[in-house]
Amino acid sequence: MFLELIGTIFAGIAMAGVVLIVNKVSGGRLPKWATPVGAGLAMIATTISSEYSWYSRNSTTLPEGMAVIQTVENRSFYRPWTYIKPYTERFVALDSASVQTNASLPDQRLADLYFFARWSAVEKLSVLVDCAGNRRAALMDGVNFDAEGGVQNADWVVAPDDDPVVDAVCEVS
Repeated sequence: MFLELIGTIFAGIAMAGVVLIVNKVSGGRLPKWATPVGAGLAMIATTISSEYSWYSRNSTTLPEGMAVIQTVENRSFYRPWTYIKPYTERFVALDSASVQTNASLPDQRLADLYFFARWSAVEKLSVLVDCAGNRRAALMDGVNFDAEGGVQNADWVVAPDDDPVVDAVCEVS
């Protein structure tokens, strides 16, 4: 966040310098307000560019074996350009190397999900997916496993048919 702020400030300073040079070359024909307006527009353009490029910068640097399974787009009234094209604010990635199965419960799989959000630290969540029952449960405190590997005290959520978490985890063999 700090580096983006510095980049935005430098973009404004650079554009102010360009406007001042153009004004000097043109013999002072530009209005006095051209320099601050140019700097402000450059700072807004840099901020918008940073918002829209955040997802591609982060998703392309994921290690091998991690795949984006869900994205969340954002529209805001104070960012009117997002109504034309929303930007990706968050995404969920599955670490396919972390998917584990149990021979006694072949339809259940344990996997690690990573939640990425702009301006936030990456969060990890282990989930248990029941492929046959089309349901999933987050493995939080209080969840125990019995001797056969079955889960106890899990808060199961029945997933819709097109749930990206269930679909992605169940596809991994």
